[in-house]
Amino acid sequence: MMIVRDFLRWLDSAPASERAEAAGILARAYLCSDLEADAIAVAEDLMLKLVDDPSPLVRRALADALAASPVAPPVVVMALTADQPQIAAPVYALSPLLVDADLLDAVATGGEMIQVAIASRAVLPSVVAAAIAELGAAEACLILTENHAAEIAPSAIERMVERFGEDAAIREALLARDDLPAATRQNLVTKVSETIAGFVVGRSWLEADRARRITREACDKATVTIAAESPKTELRPLIRHLCGSGQLTSGLMLRALLSGNLALFEEGLAELSGMPVRRVCGLVRDRFGAGLPALLEKAQLPPSTHVAFKEAIAAMRDGFARDAEGTARLQRRMIERILTRYEDADVGEVASLLTLLRRFATEAARDEARLFCDELAAEPPAIAYSAAA
Repeated sequence: MMIVRDFLRWLDSAPASERAEAAGILARAYLCSDLEADAIAVAEDLMLKLVDDPSPLVRRALADALAASPVAPPVVVMALTADQPQIAAPVYALSPLLVDADLLDAVATGGEMIQVAIASRAVLPSVVAAAIAELGAAEACLILTENHAAEIAPSAIERMVERFGEDAAIREALLARDDLPAATRQNLVTKVSETIAGFVVGRSWLEADRARRITREACDKATVTIAAESPKTELRPLIRHLCGSGQLTSGLMLRALLSGNLALFEEGLAELSGMPVRRVCGLVRDRFGAGLPALLEKAQLPPSTHVAFKEAIAAMRDGFARDAEGTARLQRRMIERILTRYEDADVGEVASLLTLLRRFATEAARDEARLFCDELAAEPPAIAYSAAA
């Protein structure tokens, strides 16, 4: 006990830097040495004494030494969590002694630095991740999004999109996740499109109507790509999101069909018509197409588009979309077939549709040209033979 008494007296006069060094040594000795019960109790008392040290250097040294240990004294750990954020942060980030209730309370009351620390934990249950998504600052949500070891429920991801979908860093981190639901990915794409449109209009580079049209069509193109690359189980939630947000338009439906994505088209028809998907598939794929007009009418698709949908389905049946790569790229032959079908139509009735189809045809032609050039550039160079050979 004399040594302990001398140590306490030394603490009263020693510089803060030396007290901090002593705190670290004491904590590491507690964790690494085989102390007897009496010595353990004394060491815990000394650490509790150091928790009250006026210098944050001392308390931070104690926190750094104890934070990650599963055998740290719980009372000392809990005392450190009540300290200043810069001292409590490493404990909240690393301590395995903290239970979900401790973390939830800290997310709600601890401030941004504590939220960030908790979001970075190697093991983070979904309930805590949900609390950060709901209450956390932008920086905490960014750290959580980048923490691929965290358990983040789809609802928590959607909540972060709702709160911080305009934040470019958070959008980028979310889009980089492999577990991002298709509906959420599409929602982020929509926010990006809206941001770009607003920026372009604000700079007076384009008129507002044209900017909105361009970004809407770019968003539709991305949506078809997302649908093509997503598991089938995510297709219905995606369709419901599109319908609820007013994006399940005839233009998107036509793009899906002209890209060879029959599943997206059929799911969309089922949602718009209120009919079961199996029944819709039967009507769409019926070779005689007897029930298709009534289905398109029930789905409230514009009458001017009905011929286009019928011709696109017939073109798919005739094999025009067999070369669709991933059913995400517009098929030029299908578009040209539909345009031919409208040659004798009253332009006044289908003017907007023809304009859309011509833009589709231009996009498809450019995509084909890019693909051709890429494939040509990727071919190995021909072997040059000399004249003598």
